[in-house]
This record gives sequence, C-alpha cells and structure tokens, in this order.
Amino acid sequence: MSASEPGSAGPSPEPGRPVLFRDALVLTMDDAHRVLPGADVLVVGERIAEIGVGLAAPEGAVEIDASGGILMPGMIDTHRHMWQTAMRGYGADWTLTQYFVWYYLESGRLFRPEDVYAGNLLAAIEAIDAGVTTTVDWSHGLQTTQHADAAVDALREVPGRFVLAYGNIQQGPWEWATSPEFRDFVGRRFHSRDDMLGFQLAFDVTGDPNFPEKAAFEVARELDVAVTTHAGVWGATNDDGIRLMHEHGFMTPSTVYVHAATLTADSYHRIAATGGSVSVSTESEQSAGQGYPPTWQLCHHDIPVSLSMDTSVWWSGDLFSAMRTTLGADRSREHLEAHTRQDTVTHCRLRAEQVVDWATRGGSRALGLDAVVGSLEPGKKADLVLIKNDRSPVMFPILNPYGHVAFQAQRGDVHTVVVNGRVVKHDHRLVGVDLAKARHSVEQTVDYLIGELGEEAWLKGMNPDIPETKIQENPYTYTEWDAGAARWKH
Repeated sequence: MSASEPGSAGPSPEPGRPVLFRDALVLTMDDAHRVLPGADVLVVGERIAEIGVGLAAPEGAVEIDASGGILMPGMIDTHRHMWQTAMRGYGADWTLTQYFVWYYLESGRLFRPEDVYAGNLLAAIEAIDAGVTTTVDWSHGLQTTQHADAAVDALREVPGRFVLAYGNIQQGPWEWATSPEFRDFVGRRFHSRDDMLGFQLAFDVTGDPNFPEKAAFEVARELDVAVTTHAGVWGATNDDGIRLMHEHGFMTPSTVYVHAATLTADSYHRIAATGGSVSVSTESEQSAGQGYPPTWQLCHHDIPVSLSMDTSVWWSGDLFSAMRTTLGADRSREHLEAHTRQDTVTHCRLRAEQVVDWATRGGSRALGLDAVVGSLEPGKKADLVLIKNDRSPVMFPILNPYGHVAFQAQRGDVHTVVVNGRVVKHDHRLVGVDLAKARHSVEQTVDYLIGELGEEAWLKGMNPDIPETKIQENPYTYTEWDAGAARWKH
C-alpha cells in the first residue's frame, strides 16, 4: 500500500513544523458556533495561527488533507478514575454497591504505586487516541504520596493535557489534605503551574453534621485550587453535603459536582447561584445507580454541564459514547414523562449541537481553561481532532455535522489529534507513544492482583455476592456518618 492510499499510515508530521489542515468541515465551537465548510486551519508552534479558506502554507509546513472529515476542538473529560483502567471491563456487571465494596472496602487498598502508574499510563494513552485531549484524573486511589508521584509520572509521560485531582478513599480528606507529606508532594510536583498538568482536590462530602471536610476545603482555598466532588450519588452523598458546603462558603464557580443525579431543587439552586458546574457521566449513572442522568434538571436550572466517562472498569473511555448516551438518556426521559401525561414529544429539547458543546467548551469552562482551549480560534492553544476515515462507509455523507459527531462517528474514526500544537496521532496511529510499555505495565498489575486475591476470588469479583451487611454499610470508612441513611453508623 502506498502512502497516498486511503487508510495508509504515511509519514508522521515532524515535531516543530507548522501544520496546515486543508479543506475541512470545521466545527469551531466558538461563541457563535460557526461551522466552516472547506476551511483550512493553520497551527504554528503551540497555537492556532489562522483559520480561513485557501490559506498560504508557511515554509516547511506539513499539509494534512482534511477533506471529507470534520475538524473540531479536542474533547475534554472532566472526571475519569484513570488508575482503574488496568482493570478494564472487570466490573461490567457491577452495581455501584459492588464497586464500593471492591474498591473502597476491600481490594482497592491492594494497589501499589506501580499499579496506579500502569492504570494512568494506559488511560492517558487511550484518551488521546480517542480525541480526548484534556482529561481530569479523578485520582482517589492515592493512599500515599508515592502513589501520587506514580500517577504524575504516568501523566507526564503521555503527550496529552491532564489535571490531577488528588484524592484518597482510604482516609478522610481532613487527614490527607493537611498532612506534611501532601504539602511536600504539592511543593515538589506543582511548585509551578502550567496548562499541561493542572491540579485539583478530589473528595466527597458525606453530610456528616460536624462537616469534617471543612479542613480540606480550607487547604484547597489556601492552595488556590478547585475542588471536584461526587455529589448527589444515591446512598453516598446527598443534599446535606451541598447545604454544608454552601453554609460554610465553599461553593465556588470552580467547583465541579460529579453526577449530581439525586439532588433536590434546593441543591440545584445553590449550585446555580454559586456558579458551579456538573460533570455528567451518563453511562455510569444509567448503569451503576447514582441516579438518573440529570441533564434535564441542569438545563432547567441553567447549570453548566461537562461530560465524563467515570471509569474503564465498567465503560469505554471515549466521549463519543458519552455524547450518544447523554442524548439518549435525556430524550428517553422526556418521552416517557410526556407519555405519562398522554402526550407526545414533537420537538427534541436537547440537541446534538448542545452535547458536542458539553464535550468541548463545557469542559474548558469547568476547568478554567476556556481562554486556552475548548474552541478553534486564532490565538488559542492548538488542541484539535480530525475525524476522518476514508475506509468507513459511515463517514459520508456528512449532512448534519453535530449529529454526525454525536451519533455516527466513533473513536476508530479519529484520524489526527493535536495537543498543544504537537501531533500525537496521525492517520489513525499514535505518534511518540510507547504502547508496548503500557501493555507490559498493565499485565504486571493484573498478574499481581490475581496473585494477591487468588484465582477464585478474582473470577468471583467480576460478579460478586455481596453480604447484606455490606450493602447497608457506609462505603466511606473514614467517617461514622451514614449518608445513605442520614444517620450515625451503629
């Protein structure tokens, strides 16, 4: 096969050279949501230099034929437990309770720093391969700062844009966030800030009336970093946590509330009034049981939305699936609610254009990066994705570009990915990524876990029988407050 034939790998663009995408259908995702057919996009250095028709190619530029494809901003995942990716698909039939038991109460503490590294490395590679150029590593498996160092090492090894959201489900946030070891880690690894690796605190508020999480919020305020929290999760976090955060002044525009699926109007009003946003993980909420995906409530209260995949222990790691399932869940609820009134929905309220916005600008706004990425505009950092597959019968005709991205395209159609001006995938192949190393690291982690648990327990873990006492037990072992029953544990 010659390099010019459809589907061939061809030479990868050399680092440092300008890159010019020719004749693309461009979804800018700018404020006007301009759609530009037959347009060129020029990348020089780290930034988008120019967008137009028939652009002149600078000397030494690499030209990529984008005809028949869609060029759009890189997608942004605002909540993924990357350390769990080494167990891809293991919990396919789990409920949320079984997830809590396996990771929070029993086997999650088995993970060594090298296992966190393996999961993060694979997840980071998977993200850029699927056109997800920015991913929040909701890293709640950091039992020690050695685990945290391993997480950062993996993220730094992959040419993507990431945010480490530091958490530890084995210890109260008021303990790990105030420890000298944590302060030392932050000083060592985040002494200077850059937009390639951001930092957040990740912890949940159980609703304990004593509000012990206050100490962790104070640390976040002192460090000037955002907090991301699982809110409105059935049986784990509820309106009491939101109320406590609000009454103590810790709800801010940078706060990201994950799921927010079982909250009342009072909590949604508090989130809206303080400018926070919600990360919706539709596949997770549908399957695991956090609550029904709340996009209809969020739109009603005008709360900003971003999308996320949660964890590959259950689901895939690509936002095409997130967009598709989000549209399906929202529309399904709208239809069913109309049917109970003996009515018919004649116009879809949630449109494909909106979920594509959530997968791009929604994430950049939530992470405070909207001046940097999230749309294709001259001057912004060049994080972009070319969706093109000349060998696929699904890539033509492209009539409704937003609908095509949300319902027709998939990660196998991701042709070229650019992060911070660097080509990290081209002609459907990753560039500058050691996939063999990731495979070896993950194989070692899986072998270790099987050895620690035993073959029988490992196999049983995929479909566990949960004792009744475990079902009722608070997964947050660091507090005696049972959020699910809104009472003290006995």
